[in-house]
Amino acid sequence: MSLTLWNSRFSVTLVRQHATILMSSTTKSSAANSSHYMINIFQPQQRRNQTTIMDKSRRTSQQSGRNQGKALQTGRNSLDSSTSDTGVNVPPFNHPHCDRQAMYQQPVRKVKPLRGNYDYDLVVIGGGSGGLSCAKEAVAHGARVACLDFVKPTPLGTKWGVGGTCVNVGCIPKKLMHQAALLGEAVHEAAAYGWNVDDKIKPDWNKLVTAVQNHIKSVNWVTRVDLRDKKVEYINGLGTFVDSHTISAKLKSGERTITAQTFVIAVGGRPRYPDIPGAVEYGITSDDLFSLDHEPGKTLVVGAGYIGLECAGFLKGLGYEPTVMVRSIVLRGFDQQMANLVAAAMEERGIPFLRKTVPLSVEKQSDGRLLVKYENTETGEVESDVFDTVLWAIGRKGLVEDLNLDNAGVLTHKDKIQVDCEETTNVPHIYAVGDIIYGKPELTPVAVLAGRLLARRLYADSELRMDYADVATTVFTPLEYACVGLSEEDAIKLYGAEEIEVFHGYYKPTEFFIPQKSVRYCYVKAVAQRSDEQRVYGLHYLGPVAGEVIQGFAAALKSGLTIPTLMNTVGIHPTTAEEFTRLSITKRSGLDPTPASCCS
Repeated sequence: MSLTLWNSRFSVTLVRQHATILMSSTTKSSAANSSHYMINIFQPQQRRNQTTIMDKSRRTSQQSGRNQGKALQTGRNSLDSSTSDTGVNVPPFNHPHCDRQAMYQQPVRKVKPLRGNYDYDLVVIGGGSGGLSCAKEAVAHGARVACLDFVKPTPLGTKWGVGGTCVNVGCIPKKLMHQAALLGEAVHEAAAYGWNVDDKIKPDWNKLVTAVQNHIKSVNWVTRVDLRDKKVEYINGLGTFVDSHTISAKLKSGERTITAQTFVIAVGGRPRYPDIPGAVEYGITSDDLFSLDHEPGKTLVVGAGYIGLECAGFLKGLGYEPTVMVRSIVLRGFDQQMANLVAAAMEERGIPFLRKTVPLSVEKQSDGRLLVKYENTETGEVESDVFDTVLWAIGRKGLVEDLNLDNAGVLTHKDKIQVDCEETTNVPHIYAVGDIIYGKPELTPVAVLAGRLLARRLYADSELRMDYADVATTVFTPLEYACVGLSEEDAIKLYGAEEIEVFHGYYKPTEFFIPQKSVRYCYVKAVAQRSDEQRVYGLHYLGPVAGEVIQGFAAALKSGLTIPTLMNTVGIHPTTAEEFTRLSITKRSGLDPTPASCCS
């Protein structure tokens, strides 16, 4: 983009935002290699006092800085330079990694989609949550939109309909099977409450799978109808780029060439398989588990991320025998004290963990069962065991292979796509949202909101950008874990141990008393600023209905929650959520965080 054109666009943006700038805090910083100003614009939805914003900006900026050297490497995947639609060289593509400081210091680019000689204003590649939300929002603001969606079958042959990972092989079937396990547990607990319960009650795997799949198919159908009603053209085809404005869709009836002014890549990811003998031939992943046509039986779950732990948890609750194989640590990326409590709670329920262990091979025996050889990475000892099912849960990879991104000039990092704080790739009219983007939370609500906000910026003159900080999440293990904000480790890394105060406490859910359920691992903690206003940096909860508990606290944390505010909030009694309002003991004090009474 030429300097003259850049200055022209900036002038238009500056005039449009002049009134906003007069009423809000602004900062100007002179760039070392240019003569323009970067303007700090606070969005109404995210406006809070300047001290709070800049404090979080520093925190997130430091977080992104730790990854910046690794993310922006030289070579084929480096972000060296890019070219505009007219072929004019533009400045090097420099990702701010969506930290808040960069977000508020850069005015939103005003993109005026031109209705040129293109088939569509927007083509979304991927029919998952992020892509669909973007497509529907764009149509609502007058854009001509098509959505390409295609699911490659797994090695086992599993495939599914529109809706992406969440609807078909992720959040929805996982939560339903988790609920089935909780119901089985509740049935047996009911006897302690006076219900006459038959001890022979047991689940029927085939009935459960049928019920789950019937629900998924109904969601697939509703999604298709919704796209039709909203005038989004749904194309069941595999899309690959021909050039930066052209894509080829492989359909059942042949190939179709489609052109568009703008593209949004939202293809998500799929599970990884280890590179060992028998892994692909005999193992399955979460893509297969929720429609498995036979009981999983004794199952080896390889991987201790949230997917592995959740699957092991509901399999145990349904009466099967899962074993979790852990290569290094449990729940990487989460607060490690909480992660270890989750694992300990699962072990207490009878789920064995093979720690510091990696699989070596999977071999099918004459009786159809699977012989797995594995090695302890610390001792070098090799052992083996026989399982009915081997479930790989060792991470996910972005689906960039079939896109032919080189033809469009889009650069990748590993198997993901890097974007700036407006979800723009290094090609100005090609964007990406959801699990395919590098370094952002791989969560359905994140993809949905990012896709919706992107469409509004493109077609509704909006300036609001996605804020990826302080996103709440829940791990649906038998005893659920939810969190929002910083882990204790990350807070210490950012601010130093002397500047952090951790308020914590164990608690006893009232509903656990009569059936005499273990309360050993029911625990909450708040990671906070030690001095000044004692801002809360992170909240962590282990206990029943964790997701329902943390959601409201997530909004409070994003609004600048402090420890005094938390302690002066009246809790709802008796609930488990009120335990956050009862926090008064710090780790630094060394006092026992176990309560003596539930009501005082």
